[in-house]
Amino acid sequence: MVKWLDGGGLMAECICNHDWATTPLGPLEQWPDALKTSVALCLASRFPQAVLWGPQLLTLHNDAFAQILGQKPLALGKPFSDVWQEAWVDIGSMAQRALAGEAVFIEDFPLTIDRNGGPERAYFTFCYSPIRGHDGKVLGMLDTVTETTASVLANQRLKFLDDLGRAVADATDPDQILAITTRRLLEHLQLSSCAYAVMEPDEDGFTICGDAVAPGSPHLVGQYQLHDFGKLALSRLRSGLALVINDNLRELAPEEAATFQAIGITSTICMPLIKGGRLTALMAIHDKAPRAWTHYEQALISEVTERCWAHIQRVQAHAEVREAMAALEALNATLEHRVDERTAQLLHTEAVLRQTQKLEAIGQLTGGVAHDFNNLLTIIRSSLHFLQRPSLDEKRRERYLKTMSDTVDRGAKLTGQLLAFARRQALSPQLFEAGPRLEAMADMLDTATGARIQVELQLPQAPCHIRADLSQLETAVINLMLNGRDAMAGEGTLQLRLQADQRLPALRGQPLQPGQFAAISVSDSGSGIAAELLERIFDPFFTTKAPGEGTGLGLSQVFGFAKQSGGDVQVNSLPGQGTTFTLYLPQEDPPAAAPEAALTSSQPQAQGERRRILVVEDNPDLGNFTAQILEDHGYRISYARSAEEALAQLTGPAGDFDAVFSDVVMPGMGGLALARELRRQRPQLPIILTSGYSEAIAEDGHQGFAFLAKPYSAEQVCQMLGKILGS
Repeated sequence: MVKWLDGGGLMAECICNHDWATTPLGPLEQWPDALKTSVALCLASRFPQAVLWGPQLLTLHNDAFAQILGQKPLALGKPFSDVWQEAWVDIGSMAQRALAGEAVFIEDFPLTIDRNGGPERAYFTFCYSPIRGHDGKVLGMLDTVTETTASVLANQRLKFLDDLGRAVADATDPDQILAITTRRLLEHLQLSSCAYAVMEPDEDGFTICGDAVAPGSPHLVGQYQLHDFGKLALSRLRSGLALVINDNLRELAPEEAATFQAIGITSTICMPLIKGGRLTALMAIHDKAPRAWTHYEQALISEVTERCWAHIQRVQAHAEVREAMAALEALNATLEHRVDERTAQLLHTEAVLRQTQKLEAIGQLTGGVAHDFNNLLTIIRSSLHFLQRPSLDEKRRERYLKTMSDTVDRGAKLTGQLLAFARRQALSPQLFEAGPRLEAMADMLDTATGARIQVELQLPQAPCHIRADLSQLETAVINLMLNGRDAMAGEGTLQLRLQADQRLPALRGQPLQPGQFAAISVSDSGSGIAAELLERIFDPFFTTKAPGEGTGLGLSQVFGFAKQSGGDVQVNSLPGQGTTFTLYLPQEDPPAAAPEAALTSSQPQAQGERRRILVVEDNPDLGNFTAQILEDHGYRISYARSAEEALAQLTGPAGDFDAVFSDVVMPGMGGLALARELRRQRPQLPIILTSGYSEAIAEDGHQGFAFLAKPYSAEQVCQMLGKILGS
């Protein structure tokens, strides 16, 4: 081999063995150095290269360039225009530019070439570089080329798929998705037609539901039988394999080809869709002329079919979800309607039950009140009967009078307990430190409960101030401790405990309340309360004690006082282990300067000293009785039956009164409204309000006015008058 051809591969041997004497190049030995050098460099390159020499561009190439030539006849020594005659129209001008001395470079250039027995579309990136002699004259050119068909087609395929994906992204109708897909395929691949079909359950009959066709091509929509298109179509498509036919006139039996030809199809690619092991749908591309389907076209239709049907399945799944959601919403609406109906029935039943329970409670309450008051009235009536005897001695007369007085006090206490349970009592809340008050109560009860009852007191180290009615608090704590004493049968440990800065728990279904609360607990070591009785212990007149041992109103007073004070009461009990009642009352910061405790007046009742008092009472019997009491104690009395009449007297010529004693509940203006008006007109005029029950007093208090609860005694009226007139 010639030395300068060493290492040039197979093409070096071909060049060495070729008869060059019959060519314009002449024998190898006579080749110019520029040609030898260029060919040697070309043969040594791993890139596809060809040296094109002289005006005819005679071809010499390396082994890598042979792959681009494919099955073309031997190109060695032939003019470049003969080698690529099918593409010379596209590349000839660029070759001439290189011979004129211009370096020509182009990327991804499309060419239709015939290198494998038929025309095909291919893409190349190449550079035509002029080869010059020592004098600078162009002697030929170097063709360095890379085939980019695979990457170009891959990019085209991805771009087509992306564009198609965006086009069908918002299309929720499967037919619309398929229509867009077939039209895009038709345009991109320059087809005669593109269609999609749905198979019948027998996997033979099918219906072409939609198609896209080029101008001059027939539409394919209609019903068909798969077996009419031949055994090849039947076997491949049912097996899930693509049917690829380049020319049905050459590849199929005449009767099978006739079925294709009848609808204007010569070449086809048909892609099957297998779902659940069954042939369910088809997508196909067609050409009316023979066509050698490329790998790119087959891969594209395969991927488009897969993506298209997947998108349709998602759309159908979403539609099924929407239908299911709609059905669920309809079901929910039906259920909500049924629930509403059921709730309404339950509410009605609950209302009836509540009304029944309310009537039962009212009956129990009425019976208890009637029983106790009838007992009290019986005592009073019997005492009056004895007092009417002319032979009654003074000692027995005083005893009967005292019995009547005590009975009236018991009646007043009974009504007070009922009002306390109903949260309608007139409270006088004040801010005080709870510890010393509880300590005083513990000392008193320690003495009163007997030697076998041990009273323990637990107080916090820091002062704890609460706002409540002190007398009602004392009554509530005493009621709880006496109940604890009775539960222990007179022997055991009774614990009184105060805890500050507590949270009010959610009791009896009530929501949590904000703020700090003081917790006053009374615990006994007695027999406990049965679980079935816990819900009833605060009911008025409910008691587990023997007849005559209790009225059943003690815990009712505790409950009503706690609720009316803005707190609550909790009970924890286990049979055989004792009971703890916890009274929660609003806790407040201590005052800047603690006020001195008010001292109870021990002075004798003040005499009227002819002071003028206006008595306002709508009940004439009670009004006359009150007037008589005050006149007997030296007061001068004027009487008014309404607030309006009282205002008229106060503003008249004889309206110079020293005080007003007025009922609260009266027809018309009412006692509170009268007191507020007098406070505005005559702020220095003392006013005392009185009432057996007033909702306004129960809810808002007596608003700073002196208050005397009914029933009252002559001593109480005169003592309060003396107090406010003296101050």
